[in-house]
Order: sequence, then structure tokens, then C-alpha cells
Amino acid sequence: MALRLMARKLESKFFPMLSFNSPLHSHATSFGFKEVREEEKSQMVGNVFSSVASNYDLMNDFMSGGLHRLWKDRLVSKLNPFPGMKHLDVAGGTGDVSFRILETINNIKRRAIQDVLGDDLMEETRIYVCDINPNMLNVGQSRALGRGLGKDKSLVWVEGDAEALRFEDGTMDGYTIAFGIRNVTHIEKVLAEAYRVLKRGGRFLCLELSHVEVPLFKELYDYYSFSVIPAIGEMVAGDRDSYQYLVESIRRFPPQAKFASMIADAGFQKVEYENLVGGVVAIHSGLKI
Repeated sequence: MALRLMARKLESKFFPMLSFNSPLHSHATSFGFKEVREEEKSQMVGNVFSSVASNYDLMNDFMSGGLHRLWKDRLVSKLNPFPGMKHLDVAGGTGDVSFRILETINNIKRRAIQDVLGDDLMEETRIYVCDINPNMLNVGQSRALGRGLGKDKSLVWVEGDAEALRFEDGTMDGYTIAFGIRNVTHIEKVLAEAYRVLKRGGRFLCLELSHVEVPLFKELYDYYSFSVIPAIGEMVAGDRDSYQYLVESIRRFPPQAKFASMIADAGFQKVEYENLVGGVVAIHSGLKI
């Protein structure tokens, strides 16, 4: 009962600022619960990630209790990486997903018979780590150096916009985006670009914080999100506002079924999603056929 009352107080404090039913004004979009002009959002999101870049992975551990590592492992297992693949990891600046993909491919190579074909395929493997924020990419490249991957030609670091990718049509075997699509200005443009750059048979995978529907768990999750996460951000990263934006942006992101329909509308087939931890996160997937 006390938890329910606390959840209601949180709703009265935060959710009146949010109207899901009324559309934003023309040329406006959301930044958390705020309404901002489209041209302002990318700069505001950029400021958030420039602020949190150095503590990004540490904060992920604190906020998820380390579970984000298992969620990313699950994402990569659905991708089924293979030697010689061309893969694009968008909003992947710190390298967490790309390192996992490369490790999986290296393990396949180690298990395979060491012949000329295997070596050639490994040489052809390219994992493009694309992020709009140079600070996030700098963190990723530093982490690559620490892992002994600084000179690995399989990893290619690219500063780029998910809504306007600088890759040719039909060039990628796979596309991943983890905890990134929630922050873009136009989700439809990101999905269209993902579809464009994928080859026929290529797989789209998105790992994103999502919506919890189980009533008691939702109340716990809302309390944790609005009361605990910003406090952790202030304590660990010295930045409460960025993590307040984080939890607000999750509430503005489309529910799982709606997002699945958006992926299908972009042209993908066999669209499905898997909820993890009761919907705290979801993995959406689709194929370009």
C-alpha cells in the first residue's frame, strides 16, 4: 500500500508534464518530458552524452546491477556473427556491443581449422562502430587499446548520424543499435536507413529500455527510475540532469508492440521482440528479405 501511494506521488510529480495523446507542435519533438524544437534536440542529446561519456559503462553497471552485460550478450547471440561479415553497430561509441561481436567471431575462428580460407575471411571481417558523439567514440577507442584491439583492422570507428548514414545501399550483413534509438529525433528515418544499408537477408537488432506492464513491478520500476537512478547519476557521475533525461526518455519511447509495427512499416519482415526482466528492456529484430 505504501509503495502504491509512493508511485502515485511520483506520477503526480512527473507525468502531468507528459501528454501521450496530444501530438507535439509542428517541427517539435520531445527531450525527455520537455517539448523542444527538432533542431535543438540533437544538440541537447549530444550534450548529455558528452557529459556522461567517461562514466557511461560504469553507470550502466550501477543502474542495471551489471545486467546490461547479459542483455548485450543476448543481443549478439541473436545476431549469429560469422567470419567475413560486414556489420554496423550504431550508437555504439564505447564499443561494448562491437567488442562482443568481434570476440564471437574470433572464437569461431579459433575453433575452425586454420586454413587459408579461414584467414582470408577473418581479414575481410569489418565491424563499423558508428556514433554521432566523438566523445563516446574516444572512450571506445581507448577501451579498444586497453583490450589490445587498437590495431585490429576488423574494427572501424566512424562518426556518423543514424538518420543519415554514410554507407552504400545493401552493404551490411547485420545492424545493431543498443540503447540508442530512444535518443534520436526521427525514429522512422533511423529505421529507413537501417533497411537501406542492409543486404538482403541482413538482420536488424535493437536493444532498448522499454515498458513494464506488470502493475506491482511497474510501481517498483517507476520508483527506482525516478528516485534512484538520478541520485546514482549525481553520486557517481556528478550529473543528475542527464540521468533524469534518461528515465524520462524511456517513458516517451513507443511501447514494444508499437515499435515492432514501426520496424515492419520500414520494410522489415519476420519482426519480433523479446522482453527481458519483465519489459525493462526489449530486443526487437527484423529481416530484410
